[in-house]
Amino acid sequence: MTHPFIRPLSWQPPLQALACFGQEEGCLGFIGGGAHALSRWSYVMAKPIRAHIWHRSLKNDPFAGLQEALTASALTLHPDLGPFQGGWAGLLGYELGHAFERLPETGHSVWPDDWPDVWLGLYDTLAVFDAKTQQAWVLSWGLTDGGQLDQTLAERRASSLSNQIEAAEPLRARAVEPPTDLALHPSRTRAQVERQIAKAINYIQAGDVFQANISARFSGQLEHGDTPFDLFSRLMGRHPSPFAAYLSLGDKIIASHSPERFMSRTASGLLETRPIKGTASRHKDPIQDARNAQILLASQKDRAENLMIVDLMRNDIARVCEAGSVKVPRLCDLESFSTVHHLVSEVRGQQKPGLGFFDALRNCFPPGSITGAPKVRAMEIISELEGEPRGPWCGSMIRVGFDGAADSNVLIRTAACQKQDERWHIDARAGAGIVADSEPSQEYEEILVKARALRIAAHGGDLL
Repeated sequence: MTHPFIRPLSWQPPLQALACFGQEEGCLGFIGGGAHALSRWSYVMAKPIRAHIWHRSLKNDPFAGLQEALTASALTLHPDLGPFQGGWAGLLGYELGHAFERLPETGHSVWPDDWPDVWLGLYDTLAVFDAKTQQAWVLSWGLTDGGQLDQTLAERRASSLSNQIEAAEPLRARAVEPPTDLALHPSRTRAQVERQIAKAINYIQAGDVFQANISARFSGQLEHGDTPFDLFSRLMGRHPSPFAAYLSLGDKIIASHSPERFMSRTASGLLETRPIKGTASRHKDPIQDARNAQILLASQKDRAENLMIVDLMRNDIARVCEAGSVKVPRLCDLESFSTVHHLVSEVRGQQKPGLGFFDALRNCFPPGSITGAPKVRAMEIISELEGEPRGPWCGSMIRVGFDGAADSNVLIRTAACQKQDERWHIDARAGAGIVADSEPSQEYEEILVKARALRIAAHGGDLL
């Protein structure tokens, strides 16, 4: 058998299917939300046939054996079931960058550094949802431990997953009081963060870097009985995003409503990255909202910030692309989401023959839009000024298919959740790209705008 076993599903929101698995270790969802063209396909999966876990303390190749596992069997994807039909999927933490560059370690005393730098599951069975046609399927390859294909095993796994999803109850919103405050509180004072930003500006003026992304951490706890899935459901209900993702590692869960693609790859090797740089807040008054968007489009500072990262990403992907193939088809286009307007660009290039997505990651991770330019020096400055590991934040949730096609997000707008006794502790970060003419007070306001949706959702609210 070279094609997957396919079982149709009755249509339901993919978030409802994801709720079946909630906190089960290995439960993973890529949930496209909203009207964005890149929100069409969603995927829900559980029970990977194996897991690949890596931490930088191991000092070896973080991707050893991953590409070989994808190509061990000759698989032919179904032409109508979306670009991902199984493969490796999961988390790359920000500190994975230490595997590719010599970077200083940050202190571990302030924030627990026990997240894996790589957690990837090999999924041969998953549910696929097509928002365009309102159709859904479960597919399975029936991969054995030895990498062989077993038709009986494929049917059994597909039936098990589809039965669980078909039995899912409709999602019901919990009754919550309107928030009177914000549940996640900054770990440092405004004055402390503004001093960090000012130091970054000094480095820029001294010629160390052109730009550095400086972030602030917000922490808190969910109420008793509230879960990371509830948090994710609230975020997706009010702030749908094309690159949202949810991953349970048991007592650790990632809930992200990211709007940003890090890097994608087609089966034929076309790479694309979509850096976001430039942010303006949305407004309830449509006239003021349109004015905010136009101010962003006209902002020389924001355009310069975006252009710096476009140049960085062009350089990064050029390392693994054919000479002359790297292009910028979109530059500083406006994209609007529930709470913010963004400037978004696209960089594309044709990957060299014989290279795959993991080769591209080695040369491009972590994303340039959340580090700075030049990247390595910016990361050194980030480590010095922030003084603690970022963990999952501004890493990536990735999926790499059996055919070599891949996609990934930038883990912004992301909550890192850890179970502590009977409640869930939440850490979230938000950052701003600092350039020579940045004003620390204005950059801190941008950080607050980016963090607001998560801070309210963590309280149980769904207000803009």
